[in-house]
Amino acid sequence: MEEVIRNKQVVLKDYVTGFPKESDLFLDASATISLKLPQGSNGLLVKNLYLSCDPYMRSRMSKVQGSYLESFTPGSRIVGYGVAKVVDSGHSNFKRGDLVWGFTGWEEYSINTSPETLFKIQHTDVPLSYYTGILGMPGLTAYFGFYEICAPKKGEYVFVSAASGAVGQLVGQFAKLSGCYVVGSAGTKEKVELLKNKFGFDEAFNYKEEQDLDAALKRYFPDGIDIYFENVGGKMLEAVLLNMRLHGRISVCGMISQYNLEQGEGVRNLVCLVTKRVRMQGFIVGDRYDLYPKYMEMVIPLIKEGKICCIEDIAEGLESAPAALVGLFSGRNVGKQVVVMARE
Repeated sequence: MEEVIRNKQVVLKDYVTGFPKESDLFLDASATISLKLPQGSNGLLVKNLYLSCDPYMRSRMSKVQGSYLESFTPGSRIVGYGVAKVVDSGHSNFKRGDLVWGFTGWEEYSINTSPETLFKIQHTDVPLSYYTGILGMPGLTAYFGFYEICAPKKGEYVFVSAASGAVGQLVGQFAKLSGCYVVGSAGTKEKVELLKNKFGFDEAFNYKEEQDLDAALKRYFPDGIDIYFENVGGKMLEAVLLNMRLHGRISVCGMISQYNLEQGEGVRNLVCLVTKRVRMQGFIVGDRYDLYPKYMEMVIPLIKEGKICCIEDIAEGLESAPAALVGLFSGRNVGKQVVVMARE
């Protein structure tokens, strides 16, 4: 007889406008799930261990058109990146007990009908939570956006916005490993100190304390910026454009300052792209998962040798997930925001 159990889920109440609130999400304790897959299924049943809170999830909470991912459905559980353990498998590439990372439901157990979208975890001698960050989507994002798009050269000047987040903290460390001078911006004194003392940035500043971002950048980059890793958009991007060097590169990863606006802001100073011959390129990391093995070859030794590190902001239990996700958009998290469901 198949076992059916309760399966708590985080559900989107309705489409969100403006800044999301905890009340836009609720915990549904009435859902149930069978712990055995239906006969003939080629999917996976997984127990979720860690859930990843990421800025891109904000756009999925609104009814948007033209995005690369569909909106969440009001009244249904939300999904995101996570780490899980296979409980039952109908797919030949996976067996019970395998550990995986990829898209999963924000719930205790999930059924994945497209197992080919999941990555099997090979290295278990590092914390499993790392597969929501440095060894998962944010890590590959930092790697592709910095190395493949920006093609850094030793001695170049690099600026990273939202630098203490899951992606930014890695970009800064990659820049230092490449022999670059790197400066980061963040939103609190604590995060600024982390950038300099933990992640090895040459300099960092609190953008909230700067009345004039153009002047701030000129202070830290008197000779201009070669590479800008863009995470925020808006006024910061306007100021950066004025301070780019000839043939600079801008890798556009995200624009978190725009995610909660009803109407996105226009950006001035775009003529600098022409006059300074700057290349500005946006990207979606999901287009380049083929680079994941190459990235792992590089980053696993760096982690084990202590040459690169990451900081996680841990929230315990599914009940804490709505607050953890919403906190991203006020900068409440310090480092990679992770929700721990169950520890292996």
